[in-house]
Amino acid sequence: MFGCLFTLDYEIHGNGDGCPYELMVEPTERLLRLFDQYGAKLTIMADVAEIIKFKEYWQEHNEDVFYFNQIKQQLQQAILSGHDVQLHIHSSYFGSKFSNGSWDQNWLEYSLAELPYDRLFEIIGICKSFLEELIQPVQPDYRCSVFRAANWSMSPSYNIVQALINNGIKIDTSVWKYGKWDKIVQFDYSNAHSDLIPWYIDPNDVCRNSLEGKLLEIPIYCEERSIWHFITRNRLFRLNQASKHKHPASKFGYSAATQSAEKKTKSTVSKLKGLLTKKHAWKLDFNQCTGKQMIKALERIEKKYEHLDCDIPVVSIGHSKLFTAQNSRSLESFLKYVANEQSKYYFATFDEFDTTTFRALSIP
Repeated sequence: MFGCLFTLDYEIHGNGDGCPYELMVEPTERLLRLFDQYGAKLTIMADVAEIIKFKEYWQEHNEDVFYFNQIKQQLQQAILSGHDVQLHIHSSYFGSKFSNGSWDQNWLEYSLAELPYDRLFEIIGICKSFLEELIQPVQPDYRCSVFRAANWSMSPSYNIVQALINNGIKIDTSVWKYGKWDKIVQFDYSNAHSDLIPWYIDPNDVCRNSLEGKLLEIPIYCEERSIWHFITRNRLFRLNQASKHKHPASKFGYSAATQSAEKKTKSTVSKLKGLLTKKHAWKLDFNQCTGKQMIKALERIEKKYEHLDCDIPVVSIGHSKLFTAQNSRSLESFLKYVANEQSKYYFATFDEFDTTTFRALSIP
């Protein structure tokens, strides 16, 4: 069978803009209500780095203007209701300051995987301990064991893989096959071991499996699709939001002036041709895909992998800040489909899978 695993990146805008109540608490409350109608389970990937800053501001100014206590209550209640909460980290919040209505972040630490091992170990340890201390008052046996990197930054791999393992993290869920970025954060997951089947990570390359690996990669499901599959109302909303909350790219040393000569000389015509003719990485994103698209993807997965004799996680991704009323309607059709096809699919969290079975499945 296939366990449908919904992961929600729980955060404000990446450039530090936005109200946590409007972008995190309120949309997640609506999402949890929708999931509860169908017995679905949500895994909230909480950006603990920013939540720590929200708490610090409250303690220093005696004003909970970033809604830390409502965030805390929401995460605790989600756990008590059978959902899950795991770790997401935007490392640039360490050393950040709130200024002129936005969090001015430490942009030099934005690309997580490029940080030195000692810094990675420290940041992951602080955030993991904070999350466990937040949840354990309501569920004493809670342990943080799953991680997602900000901007899917798991390359270069060695330092971050070792830092996760040495902090007791068992599972990473950052990689999406075919994904490739060459901007502020850089990675190429084109050669990832699988689009769906989990693998134990080779410490030198998150894309390769290793029989001796200690960290399990459960990838976000992704396919290669033509550009026409990306044209949805929800995705246009996402693009509009991104244009309004751009990162200060110059602070990263990434601008038109620093791009390669090849990129500078590439004509608009050739770019457009590539956009229209090539296939692109299409993540199973429940904010941006339509319900029909998600159902069809699940049917393709079932047809391709039905021969496997163990339960397989199908990881989708979403963001609290993008959960709109239109998104709710499209997602509901997918939840209804899964709930009505219980002979093939079920709603899951990470701890429901027998991860030992994946070591054998990871053999090339």
